Amino acid sequence: MKKPLLILIGLIGLGVFLDFATDAFIQLTLIYVLINMILAMSLNLVNGFTGQFSLGHAGFMAVGAYTSAYLSTLIPVWTGPAQVLYFAILATAGGLMSAFAGFLVGLPSLRLRGDYLAIVTLGFGEIIRVILLNTPAVGGARGMYGIQGPTDWEAGPLYVSKFFWGYTHAIFWVVVCFLVIWRTIRSNQGRAFLSVREDEIAAEAMGINTTQTKVRAFVLSSFFAGIAGAIFAHYSNYLNPASFAFTRSVDCVIMVVLGGMGSLSGSLMAATIITILPELLRPLQETTGVDLRMVIYSLSLILLMILRPQGLMGSRELKVSRLFTFFSRGRNAKTTP
Repeated sequence: MKKPLLILIGLIGLGVFLDFATDAFIQLTLIYVLINMILAMSLNLVNGFTGQFSLGHAGFMAVGAYTSAYLSTLIPVWTGPAQVLYFAILATAGGLMSAFAGFLVGLPSLRLRGDYLAIVTLGFGEIIRVILLNTPAVGGARGMYGIQGPTDWEAGPLYVSKFFWGYTHAIFWVVVCFLVIWRTIRSNQGRAFLSVREDEIAAEAMGINTTQTKVRAFVLSSFFAGIAGAIFAHYSNYLNPASFAFTRSVDCVIMVVLGGMGSLSGSLMAATIITILPELLRPLQETTGVDLRMVIYSLSLILLMILRPQGLMGSRELKVSRLFTFFSRGRNAKTTP
């Protein structure tokens, strides 16, 4: 466990530097990058590694976000360092509720394939949005205001900012999401995911329960989508059903396809590009007076898909990802020098 722990410590150290070296806008964008990383990796488990096509990821994100936000209204926020545990518990609760929703949706719908599955998951996402829109207990159409989030605090000479707490919370779940999916794909269960993707009929002939396998992938993917929603809720301090519309699910699919179907490293890269590119083009709107951001953004994606249809990474991983290969080795396995 030393290597992942060292990576996590290094990333937290980077957060200390960013806390002092960047302004509030860049910090907010960075948090959204981390949220999108979790969304992209979790959806890649279903779309990339298992070979299904889900269009309802925004719905699972919404379940996690509203569950965590509603619980925060019942449980007063803890102060000081205890905030780390407080928001971790709320995020886990939101993830578990999303996983339960994924199980309820996946059990009947994952018997379908291809376009039919996409339509069912799309319908689920819209059902969740409409339910939230008409539920006064969670704000209805006006949304939820004043959601508890990380706060600045001091302990003697030590000062910890809201951004650092939010960044630490988000980066922790990014690392956990990467490790869990990485280890799962390289386990026996992960091989079943890949066999379903390659040839579902052959997988059934080999004795694999393909429906059960797809449901497991769907539940795990939904869990991390709920985690991403919880982070989004507590850092933005506001939720509205419009934030989880069909377009957010499309953005998640774009990240998966752009990064490469079956590549976690590609998902991380694509999430960064998709989040930052529109913001980099914002000065162009201020200069010309015309909002050309989405036009250039769309053309960039089209050109990239034409020039590299397999995505940025295809199904490959960055070499740094090999740091985690020890998870897939047995205790008695020999390591190469």
